[in-house]
Amino acid sequence: MTTLADPPATSQAPPTARARRAPGRPRRSRAGRTMKAGPLAYAILGVAVLFSAFPFYWTIVAASRSNADLASVPPALLPGPHLIRNFEAVLAEADIGKALLNSLIVSGSITLGTVLCCTLAGFAFAKLRFRGRGALLAVTVGMMMIPPQLGVIPLFMLIAELGWVNQLQAVILPGLVSAFGVFFMRQYLVQSLPDELIEAARVDGASTARIFWSIVVPIARPGMAVLGLLTFMAAWNDFFWPIVALSSSEPTVQVALRQLGGGYVQDQSVIMAGTLLGTLPVLLVFVLLGRQIVGGIMQGAVKG
Repeated sequence: MTTLADPPATSQAPPTARARRAPGRPRRSRAGRTMKAGPLAYAILGVAVLFSAFPFYWTIVAASRSNADLASVPPALLPGPHLIRNFEAVLAEADIGKALLNSLIVSGSITLGTVLCCTLAGFAFAKLRFRGRGALLAVTVGMMMIPPQLGVIPLFMLIAELGWVNQLQAVILPGLVSAFGVFFMRQYLVQSLPDELIEAARVDGASTARIFWSIVVPIARPGMAVLGLLTFMAAWNDFFWPIVALSSSEPTVQVALRQLGGGYVQDQSVIMAGTLLGTLPVLLVFVLLGRQIVGGIMQGAVKG
């Protein structure tokens, strides 16, 4: 009597399983597949770039035209020949050179202080264990919801008691730490800094300060660059607190721009020329640091 034999153990597997187990064959995952943009994506990006760049282009056009050209209908859409003359008018009406220097000192000091202090605080909230950490973090996040205008009067009273009115430290010191910067660096370090690195450094006998300078700062460099750029732009463009704490003898760029184009009819071309001068340093900082910032963020994302 014959019976059907069981299929041999070496029977062929489905082609898909064989393909997955075949040695030496590269795997292609959906996550690693390169996606190509279509014409619609390029059209949307082009429109977005035009809308984003048009205000700066219009600033150049207005700064190189006369006030009569700007009042004409339709307005001029191409740069004119009066850019140098308008720059000379800006230098004659306001001490724009001193204002640029003051803004550079204020913005640079606030940026360095904010990046350092917020990185330290973010590291403490992200990786150190101490009593009251959750409550302090909640207070820090809650401070982001308080309008800064509510603290102007008590802050000015404090500055007046210290004798710092019309001095640059009156603008620098209140901005050395920001709640947003602390929360930003805390979130960045929670995702980018492995606990194993800190534990290994502790085993090797490293102190907290050594861990911060040798491990935390190199890992947090992309986040520090982003925070530094955002802080520099905010400090450079700040108008409300500098006009309260400073006078026309020690202006920042935004305070100095208020003195331009005075008269019965405001000269909009001179105002736009001063605005262009005040915008160029911010663009220069972004051109110098933009590639490093984007490259650092992308490198951190790929490593993660």
